[in-house]
Amino acid sequence: MPNSMNPLQLIADRWQPSARFVQRAAFACVVMAVIIVVTGGAVRLTQSGLGCPTWPTCTEDSLTPTPEMGINGVIEFTNRMLTYVLCAVVGVAIIAARARAPRRRSLTKLGWAQFWIVAGNGIIGGITVLTGLNPYIVAAHFLSATTLLTVAVIMWLRSREGDDEPRDLVARPVRQLTWVLVVATALLIVAGTVVTGSGQHAGDAKKDVHRIPLDWREVTQLHVDFVYIVIGLTVALWFALRALKAPEAPRRRVVELFVVIMLQGAIGYVQYFNDSPALVVGFHMLGSCLMWIAVLRVFLSLRERGEAAVLPSPSGEHSGEHEALQPASRAASASSR
Repeated sequence: MPNSMNPLQLIADRWQPSARFVQRAAFACVVMAVIIVVTGGAVRLTQSGLGCPTWPTCTEDSLTPTPEMGINGVIEFTNRMLTYVLCAVVGVAIIAARARAPRRRSLTKLGWAQFWIVAGNGIIGGITVLTGLNPYIVAAHFLSATTLLTVAVIMWLRSREGDDEPRDLVARPVRQLTWVLVVATALLIVAGTVVTGSGQHAGDAKKDVHRIPLDWREVTQLHVDFVYIVIGLTVALWFALRALKAPEAPRRRVVELFVVIMLQGAIGYVQYFNDSPALVVGFHMLGSCLMWIAVLRVFLSLRERGEAAVLPSPSGEHSGEHEALQPASRAASASSR
């Protein structure tokens, strides 16, 4: 398609968003990715998983829930509608990243990746309903949402830095330790989906929903084992960064991760010893998102890619804004030297 016919190019010709706007749009994608996880959990925890018994419509004869379906139908349908809100937020991020000059293809690619993940997860959500809340599909639905959160966080953090080749701020063994931390946390999240699939919150109390044929208490113990592994790796990483006199920013990110893990662990113990009350499980799902965000921030803080390029402005507005937005990057670079 010629540039003159490209709607994104037409917008870029008429609108120049600031670097701050692009960053806020990217951050809004992170917020919406968390919201979609938490509200999806609310659907299951309120026994509204089949509030709309079919898909893509709510019933065979109605696009929206009917009065006879009660609050469960409203909850399920509302969660479906949030997908369109998420698409709109991602769309704004794509347009802002595309219109920003100089153009950064890395950001637009991350934006489009989010769009296609949202579309794919919407289909998985439909399959979840059509299969009567099959626990394996439910787990895939959650993990796809976590993938969306991953890409959203990466886009947000990348919007705050440049496109230079990444330069490690720590030695290779420390980077490898961080990779192990990321993998262990991912396995922790996967184990959590198995706990969910074998536990008591099936998503619909009116039907005999299939569950994963495992003892949920034994799976929970495996989940807790991964928690201890992640804690151990986090502490080890902090000592390694301190011993190597790594820049302050990565060390601060590790401390933040440790605090989030401790809070998440406390919620998990309250959940386990109180027979998994729905509200506490909901907070645990929120904690899962925050912990994953914290892990990604630790991982990406161990390298730098320079400062985001800006076009010169006669008034100096853009350059001044840019200077205000990049103190963390410069501080990390100065510390490393």
